[in-house]
Amino acid sequence: MNLFNLSLKLKGFPINKAKHTLEAIQKKSATEFNAYIETKKQDIVGYHLKYNPFYKSFTKNTNPLDWNTVPVMSKKDLQQPLETLLSDGFSTKNIYIDKTSGASGQPFIFSKDKFAHALTWSIIMDRFSWFDLNFNTTKQARFYGIPLDKKGYYTEKLKDFISNRYRFNVFDLSDTALENWLVDFKKKPFVYMNGYTSPIVQFAKYLDRKNIILKAICPTLKACVVTSEMLFEDDKQLMETQFGIPVINEYGASELDLIAFENMNGEWVVNSETLFVEVLDENNNALPYGSEGRLVITSLYNKAQPFIRYDIGDMGMLSKKSTLKKPILEKLVGRTNDMAVLPSGKKAAGLTFYYITKSIIEDGGHVKAFIIEQLKPDTFKVYYVSDIDISQNKMAMIKNEMENYLEHGLTILFERQTALKRSKSGKLKQFSSLIHPNK
Repeated sequence: MNLFNLSLKLKGFPINKAKHTLEAIQKKSATEFNAYIETKKQDIVGYHLKYNPFYKSFTKNTNPLDWNTVPVMSKKDLQQPLETLLSDGFSTKNIYIDKTSGASGQPFIFSKDKFAHALTWSIIMDRFSWFDLNFNTTKQARFYGIPLDKKGYYTEKLKDFISNRYRFNVFDLSDTALENWLVDFKKKPFVYMNGYTSPIVQFAKYLDRKNIILKAICPTLKACVVTSEMLFEDDKQLMETQFGIPVINEYGASELDLIAFENMNGEWVVNSETLFVEVLDENNNALPYGSEGRLVITSLYNKAQPFIRYDIGDMGMLSKKSTLKKPILEKLVGRTNDMAVLPSGKKAAGLTFYYITKSIIEDGGHVKAFIIEQLKPDTFKVYYVSDIDISQNKMAMIKNEMENYLEHGLTILFERQTALKRSKSGKLKQFSSLIHPNK
């Protein structure tokens, strides 16, 4: 029984229409697709200029036929009462409403019209089908957080039942908890794993310590899909080794769509069917393929609320092999608000610190997880979970490596903890700066 599809239909999301629309888009030739993108860009700008009071007041001298006149919008622009953002004919009664997790530090409530939301699910189901994964028939091992309030908790549990998924508690990553996870995998015929990167990495490390291959005890497993947090290549290799299945990298944003999904060739294919993804420089100029910049995304179908040239807050690069029909995300650098500003004025992506530390701190296997915070321009603190204290030698190595890579005079502090703090949604923020970027 297709419970998942049925649940979407009962909520008023036209999933069959969305699937047919997606199929028609994908059948277009390269020339037809180029024309399709240009038409959809003009259509969505024209629609919101005509029917959305917020967008009319937000834009100045915008010409739908000249993309360079279309302004870039940010989360800050949309952090206002939802009713003020809606297009004519839409109300809280006939749209899909959700809120972002706030992992970026800028949470807000957003909306989609019901057809746009159905298209989102069509894209997700299409990408999962690349690996023969079906939301209606295949059992999912789910590694996400869950609301602790009674209504939110049971709502998610109902969704889990409908979607044929079993949820693991990502807030407890003790060895006892991970041993219980292993018991569940022995008992239940999971077909795929799906969730936040960091808890799944911790599970792989636990299996490595126990010398266990997960597929050997759960032979039904086919794949593992990770999302919402950075996936490093060495972690991916460890997971594929310990799970005995391919690990697939997903990148998305709840207010938009699934943005990119890794295919069987290891390419991070961007969703070009319902989104238009650009890479812009600091002056909002479009950069060519192969250049690193801000990811700015247009939702081509959402009529309820404009997400047009929307700066998602992430830095990335599209591969030189990209085409308009098949853009490939070569690199996702991290969030723009996770940039570290050093005493000299030099800026560095926060994940640089995480990556440098990771290469040293995890050598030996005692450290189970860690995060880094910038306390002052020259001071960084590493919070880590480990059975033993990090040696003075390793601390010195990390400091030296950071100074070699970045600049001298940095202070690196260390603090051992029993568990790391996660957001309410269960995400782990690997690097964060407590310094205002303009200070």
